[in-house]
Amino acid sequence: MSKKFRVEVGAQAMDALIYVIEMDRNDAEIVGYALDALSNVISGPQDDEDYIEGQEEQDLGTQFTEIYIKRTENVTLLLDLLEEFDFKVRWPAVKLFTGLLECRPKELQECVLVSPMGVSRLMDLLSDSREVIRNDTLLLLVNLTKGNANIQKIVAFENAFDKLLDIIAEEGYSDGGVVVEDSMAVLLNLLKNNSSNQNFFKEGSYIQRLTPYFELQGDSSGGDMGWSAQKVSNLHLMLQVIRTLVSPNNPLQVISSCQKVMNQSGLLERLCNILMASGVPADILTETINTVAEVIRGHHANQEYFATVSAPSSPPRPAIVVLLMSMVNEKQQFVLRCAVLYCFQCFLYKNELGQAQIVQTLLPTSADVTTITAGQLLCGGLFSLDCLSNWFAAVALSHSLVDNPTQKEQLLRVQLATSVGNPPISLMKQCTTILQQGGKVQTRLGLLMLLSTWLAHSTQAVSHFLSIPTNVPYLTSQVGLAEGDEHEDLVQGLCAFLLGICIEFNDDSVPSFTRENLCQLILKRIGQETFFDKLGSVSKHELYSRAAQKPHLKYKQASEVLFDYEFCRLFKSLEGAVIRAVQPKPKDLVNGPESNMTVQQHSLLQQYKDVIREQDQRLNELQKEFTELKSESEKSQSHIEEMTSTIQQLRDQNALLKAQRVASQSTERSGSPSSTDINNLQHEKEELQKQLENLEKNLKEQKDSCEKLKKELEEQKEKKQAEAQKQEPLVNDSELIGTIEQQRQEITELKQTISRLEEEVKTKKEISEEKQGELSKLAEEKRRLQQRLARVNDKNQKLEDEKSRIQKEKQKIQEELDSTKKEQEDLLILLTEQDNKLTTYKKKLRELGEKVEDDDEDDLNEDEGNDDEDIDEVEE
Repeated sequence: MSKKFRVEVGAQAMDALIYVIEMDRNDAEIVGYALDALSNVISGPQDDEDYIEGQEEQDLGTQFTEIYIKRTENVTLLLDLLEEFDFKVRWPAVKLFTGLLECRPKELQECVLVSPMGVSRLMDLLSDSREVIRNDTLLLLVNLTKGNANIQKIVAFENAFDKLLDIIAEEGYSDGGVVVEDSMAVLLNLLKNNSSNQNFFKEGSYIQRLTPYFELQGDSSGGDMGWSAQKVSNLHLMLQVIRTLVSPNNPLQVISSCQKVMNQSGLLERLCNILMASGVPADILTETINTVAEVIRGHHANQEYFATVSAPSSPPRPAIVVLLMSMVNEKQQFVLRCAVLYCFQCFLYKNELGQAQIVQTLLPTSADVTTITAGQLLCGGLFSLDCLSNWFAAVALSHSLVDNPTQKEQLLRVQLATSVGNPPISLMKQCTTILQQGGKVQTRLGLLMLLSTWLAHSTQAVSHFLSIPTNVPYLTSQVGLAEGDEHEDLVQGLCAFLLGICIEFNDDSVPSFTRENLCQLILKRIGQETFFDKLGSVSKHELYSRAAQKPHLKYKQASEVLFDYEFCRLFKSLEGAVIRAVQPKPKDLVNGPESNMTVQQHSLLQQYKDVIREQDQRLNELQKEFTELKSESEKSQSHIEEMTSTIQQLRDQNALLKAQRVASQSTERSGSPSSTDINNLQHEKEELQKQLENLEKNLKEQKDSCEKLKKELEEQKEKKQAEAQKQEPLVNDSELIGTIEQQRQEITELKQTISRLEEEVKTKKEISEEKQGELSKLAEEKRRLQQRLARVNDKNQKLEDEKSRIQKEKQKIQEELDSTKKEQEDLLILLTEQDNKLTTYKKKLRELGEKVEDDDEDDLNEDEGNDDEDIDEVEE
C-alpha cells in the first residue's frame, strides 16, 4: 500500500509504523516491513523501475521527513536499529536513513551529532560483509558528509580513510564499478575545504596509497575504447581529490607538504604519464592538466621536475612545448586550452628560473631553427588571426614577467624578423602596432594586460614604451573617446591604467613625455574626471570580479575570457598609486594663491615657511619631552600604587590580628612582642620611608622639568609674536595663516596638558603624605598585636590536627559503608535474576503438565485471568 498510496499511508499510518518499530524490536520481520513502508513514504518506491520522482514527489518526501524528525527520538530509534545485524532490519534501516538525509540533510546531521556514538554506528556499517549494505552505506555517507565540517572530522577519525581506500583497492581502483565512484565521493566530501582532515590524510601516509590508482593499463593507449564511462567518472573524482589537497585556497603549509609527498611518492610522475599518453579522453586530459598545474604551483622541486618531462615523440619534445602547441591551436577544445594556460601559469608561479628559461627562448642567442621553442609558440599565438590565441599567448607571456624586473629588461632585447630586406623590430613595437590597428576586444585586452605587466615597476620598460612616438597619442585618444559598449569601456579603462603606469614609473628620460607633460596632457586632452571614470570602470565589471577571486581559469565559454587573475592583482595594487600620480599637486594649479604673487610676496611667504618649519621642529621636540615627562609620571604613579598595595596589606594583617584577638579573648594578655617581629617591622618602615623619599625626589625633578618647559614655551610664543609683528601677512595666503593658527592651538593644548600634569603630581604628593601617617599608626597597632599571634597559632594547629584525625576516621567509615551498599545491590540483583528464572521454570512446568505448589497455582490462575481480559479487549 505504501508504494501505491504513498500519501494516505504517510498521513494516517506513520505514527502506527513508528510505534511498531519501537514496541516490537524483538520481531525482526515486522520491524523490517515497517521500515520498508516508511522508506517508501519518504523516498517513494525505489525498487519500481517505472517510478519517476518529480518535483511534487520530492516536496512530498520533504514534508513527511519533517514529520518524522520532529521527534528526535525517532532518529535515535533508527540509529539504534542500525546496530541490529539481522539483514531484514539493517538494510531497510539504511535505506530509510538515506532517504531522510536526502530530504533534510542539515537537520539529520544535527541529530546524528547530538546522538551518542551516532557517527560510530554508521561507520561500523562499512565493515558489514554483505555488499549491498556496505554499498548503500556509502550512499548514506555521501549525503551525511556534505557541508558539515564537524561530521567530516568525526568520520575521518573513525578510520574512514583506511576503510574507503581498502574498498577502492578491493574493487579494482579506477577500473572498479560504481562502488569506487561512491567511495571517491565520500573521500572528496571529507577533504574538501577541511584543512584538519587534509593534514590527517597527509600525515597518515594516505597520499602514497593513491599512486596505484593512476597506473595506466595497456588498453588505454589504443584510443577511447579502453575508457568506459564508469572509469572516466572514477578517474575524474580521484583527480578532484588530488586537487582538493593542493588547492590554492588551502593554507600554504598544507599545500607545500602535500606537493612534496606527491612528488616523492611518484604520484606526480604518474600524472605526467597520463598527460603525455595517447588516447586519453578529452575531459580526463583537461582535468589531469589542471591537477598537474596545482601540484607544481609554487613548489620549486615539482616545477623543476615538470620542466624535464618530455612527450614520447620522435624527436622528444618538452611537455611545456607540447602543451603550448595545444593552447595556440584554435581547433582544440576551449576548456583544454584554458587548462594548458593555467598549467603554464602555475609552472611560472614564483619560479624565476622558469621565467628566465621562457624569455631566453625568445632572445637571439638561443634561436634554433631546427626545434620549436616555447618562445616561438607564444609569439606565433600573439600575432595569430585567432583572437583567443592572442589573449592566451599575451597572458602566458605576461606571467614570465610577474614580479621579475630582470626579465622585463631582457624582454626589451627581443627582436622579431619582418619581411626580407627590412630590419627587425622589437617585440614591444610589434605589440603596440597590433594594438593600434584595432582588432577584436580579446586581442586588445590581452596586449594591454601584457604591456601593463611589462611596464609596471620598470622605468626602463616605460622609457622604451614612451620612445615610440605613436603610443601616448593612441592611449590618450582611446581614453578620451565617448562611452561605447561595456567591452569598449574595458579597453578604454586599461588604456587609462597603462597611461597611469607611464606616469607613476616615469624617470623623465624621454623629454617629450615626462611626468609633468603627461599629467598636463591628461588634464587638457582627457579631463581628470573622465580619466578616473574610465579607470574605475574596470574594477566594477563582473568578469573582473570573477577573475580576481582565484587563479584557476574557470570559464564556461570563450566570450567570458577577458581578465587574468595576476593582472587583477596588479591592477588592485597600482590603482591607488595611478590615481595619486595623475592628481594635480597644489603647485600645479594654474590659478593657485602663488600664481599672482610678486617677488616680495614670494620672499615673505618663504620667511613664513621657514618660521613654520622651525616651529614645527620645536613642537616635535616639545612633544618628545612631554612624552618623556609623561613616562616619568607613570613611573611615579606606579610607585604610589606599590605603596598603596603595601598599606592595604598592613590593613589586612591588622584586621586578621583583630579577629584572632577576639577569638582568643580567654587567652592570657600578658607578654611582649618578639625582637624578630620588631626588627621586621622596623625594616619595612625604613623601606617605605626610602620609597617615599625617592618619590618626592622624582616629583621635584618633574616639577623642575615642567617649569623649564613652560619657560621655553613662553619664549617661543614671544619670539613668534615678535616675528609676526615685523612681517605683513599675505592677502591671498589664508591657508598659510590657518596653519600658523593651528600651530598656536597645538602649543596652547600642550601647555594645558603640562599644567594638568603638575596638578596631578601635587595631588599624588599629598596622597603619599597622608598614607605615610596611616602607615605609622598601622605599624604601632601591628607591634601591639603581633605578640598575641603566636599563641593563637599554636591553638589553631592543635585544632587542625584533631580535625584531620576525625576526617580520616570518617573516610574509613564511608568506605566501609559504600562497600556494604555495593554488596547489598549485587545481592538484590542476584535475587531478582533468581526470581525471574524461577517464574520462567514454573511456567514451563505448567505447560508440560507438571503439578506445582498452591502458591504457584494461584499465580497461574491470576495470569490466566489477565490473559482472558486481554483477549476480550482484542475482540472488542
